[in-house]
Amino acid sequence: MKQLFDVATTSRKMMSKFLDSYSLDQLNAIPLGCSNNLIWNIGHIIVSQQMLVYKLSGLPMLVSEELVEKYKKGTRPEGDVTQAEVDEIKALLFATIAQTQRDYEQKKFVSYMEYTTSTGDHVLQNAEDALAFSNFHEGLHIGNMLIIRKFI
Repeated sequence: MKQLFDVATTSRKMMSKFLDSYSLDQLNAIPLGCSNNLIWNIGHIIVSQQMLVYKLSGLPMLVSEELVEKYKKGTRPEGDVTQAEVDEIKALLFATIAQTQRDYEQKKFVSYMEYTTSTGDHVLQNAEDALAFSNFHEGLHIGNMLIIRKFI
């Protein structure tokens, strides 16, 4: 399990560099041909991890319902985010992973509602599966972000 949390932390460090390297306007920019922006990808991975790991385990998520509604699967940016929201997302980027690790170590993830991913080829049966898939999912979104950054 340590490896899963190490990979998640590395992924989040990569995303944090985007927050540190790009202006608010650049974070909000949606390049022609793209359906989202840098900040949406970061908000989305935080919300997705929380839904996959906590919600499907029947535990309260560490993010607000407002963030869930804004960044869950199937959403797109509906307007520019503020600097305050960027700051909130930046804080959640690492806080959620650290708390997930503590909760895992305290054995809080007892039950899990089996979930088939939207690609249909992964069935998540427990929190460990969810963490592993979340890391894969974050890698996909980092790839999207690397493409977006070339056009902003």
